[in-house]
Amino acid sequence: MEPRHRELLEEMTRAIGGAVAGGRVGIAFSGGVDSTLMAKICADLGYGVTLLTIGFAGSHDVGFAREVNRHLGLPHHTLEIPPESFGRVSADIREMVGGCSLSWIENCIAFHYVSELARTLDISVVVTANGIDELFCGYNAYREAMAEGEQAVLRLMGTKIANEVRMMEVVNAVSARNSTRIVQPLLSAGFVGYAREIPIKYKITGSDDLMRKHIVRELAQSVGVPELSAKKRKKALQYGSAIHKALVKSM
Repeated sequence: MEPRHRELLEEMTRAIGGAVAGGRVGIAFSGGVDSTLMAKICADLGYGVTLLTIGFAGSHDVGFAREVNRHLGLPHHTLEIPPESFGRVSADIREMVGGCSLSWIENCIAFHYVSELARTLDISVVVTANGIDELFCGYNAYREAMAEGEQAVLRLMGTKIANEVRMMEVVNAVSARNSTRIVQPLLSAGFVGYAREIPIKYKITGSDDLMRKHIVRELAQSVGVPELSAKKRKKALQYGSAIHKALVKSM
C-alpha cells in the first residue's frame, strides 16, 4: 500500500474509532465506493457490520448493493419502500423538517427508511460515509470549480461540508424517531481538517474528470473493495433509491 493510501486509511480508522465505540453497527449501503469502503474498514476493524439498503423495488441501489455484497459476503438487509405508503411518509417528514431544500428532504426520507430497517433489526447505530463526496471532490460542481482554480475548489469544499453537517443534524432528528443514531465519522472536525490538506491533484485532475475521488478509489481497491464498486461513478442516494422520482411525483 502506498504511503498516502496508508495515511488515509489510518485517519479514516481513527475517525471511525472516535465516533463508534464498537459492537454491532449498521452501514447505510448503496454498493458505491464510499459506503463499500466504510463497510470494509468497519468489518476489518472487528465491528459487527450489517449492511442496510433501501429503495423502491427495481431501483438501482437495491440491485447494485446486492451485486457488490456477493463479493463482500457481509450480513445484508434490504427494505423495499412500499409505494402505497410513501406519500403519507414523505408528507409527514416534509412537515417535520419545514422549509428545507428538496435535497435535504430527500435525504431525510431516505434515512427514515434506513433507520426503520435498523430498528427492525435491533441496530441502534448506523454509520455512513457522508463527507467523502464533499472532501474528495465527488460532485460535478467540483469540475466547474476546477476551471476557476484550486482556491475555488477549496471554497466550494467549505460550503459543501458546512451544508452536509447541518443536513445530517436534521437527518438525525428524523431518524431519532426510530431510536436510531446516524453517525458520520468522516465529518468529524479532525478528519475534515486532515482531508482538506490532501492535495487536490489526488482528488480531481481537471474540469473533464468524470470519476474524481481518485485517492479514495485507489484506497478502496487496496483494501479489497471489489472493482465494480471502486470504479463506479457517483449516483446520489435519492436517485439510486428512486426516492427523488417518487417524491417529485407525489408533490
